[in-house]
Amino acid sequence: MKQEKKVAIRIVDKVIGAKKRKPNAAFMKPMRPDATLSAVVGTKAIPRTQVGKKLWAYVKRRGLQDKKKKTMINVDDNLRAVFGGKKQVAMFEMTKLVNRHLK
Repeated sequence: MKQEKKVAIRIVDKVIGAKKRKPNAAFMKPMRPDATLSAVVGTKAIPRTQVGKKLWAYVKRRGLQDKKKKTMINVDDNLRAVFGGKKQVAMFEMTKLVNRHLK
């Protein structure tokens, strides 16, 4: 019974068109990085989602991801100022630490 209902819903969604998810306006609002963060992501105002992508690109390009524990980032001189002087940062706390550098 449940399976038939799910199939019926999928068919209706295909015919009518599934509801598209709207992006969260707060995440998409362009924000300007301060001087310390702009050394890593650039000076142009960009959304928070792009800041995260640029930070990960920087980490990957420089090989800063910890070899044994992949969720940790080994901080270099540019990132040390952004992350409050920490030598190593968990990827889950990265966005929290970066938010204070966005206006």
